[in-house]
Amino acid sequence: MDFRLFPLLFAPFAGSFLGVLIARLPHGGMLAHARSVCGRCGAVLGLRDLLPIFSYLALRGRCRHCGGPIGAFHLWVELAAVAIAASACVLATDSAWLWADCVLGWGLLALAWIDAHTRLLPDALSLPLLAAGLAATAWLAPDDIADHALAAALGVTSFLAVAAGYRRLRGQEGLGMGDAKLMGVAGAWLGVAALPWVVFTAAGLGLLAAGAWRLSGRALDRTTAIPFGPFLALAIWAIRLAG
Repeated sequence: MDFRLFPLLFAPFAGSFLGVLIARLPHGGMLAHARSVCGRCGAVLGLRDLLPIFSYLALRGRCRHCGGPIGAFHLWVELAAVAIAASACVLATDSAWLWADCVLGWGLLALAWIDAHTRLLPDALSLPLLAAGLAATAWLAPDDIADHALAAALGVTSFLAVAAGYRRLRGQEGLGMGDAKLMGVAGAWLGVAALPWVVFTAAGLGLLAAGAWRLSGRALDRTTAIPFGPFLALAIWAIRLAG
């Protein structure tokens, strides 16, 4: 059986868990032992209500108990998780690296989604993802571990230096600690040589987003806060897929 099949089959369930993580983690909600309930009627949702992707489509986006509409948030996260697994499968050469890439992609998805909506990059996600990058490198490419460990340190410290310089020059925050730790994730997974490409790509994506923001008619000036985490996450994933 093709080794690519299992991550694809697992991806919707990973997306379902990520949806819970994204919804609860920034607000201090419990991830374990917390039952899922309908937001309108409060009914406890059972297994047939919670099957990733299938349940939403089968119920046509409505609660089985009260008939009220169910937001499509979880569906989109589950589909995004499948898309990440599918894109990783395209370039996968063996099962171990494929699973490692899926872990990276799913972690980046959660971080990007949370930062886009709350401007937070939780340590509870970024630090384990950084450690996972070093562990995967040590296991699957041990000759590269020194380079990746150095890159993780450089990613964090370089962004902390930039943030400190910006704060001193402009008198306000520009980059947060979360962005620095996400650059550490980039280093742990990609190595030293990739760090400039991550920064360049993320900055380009940020400029494109700012341009689209202005074209849409929304106000944008130097005080407008735009989360940088989603652009960093997308840059890391694109460069990972590009090899």
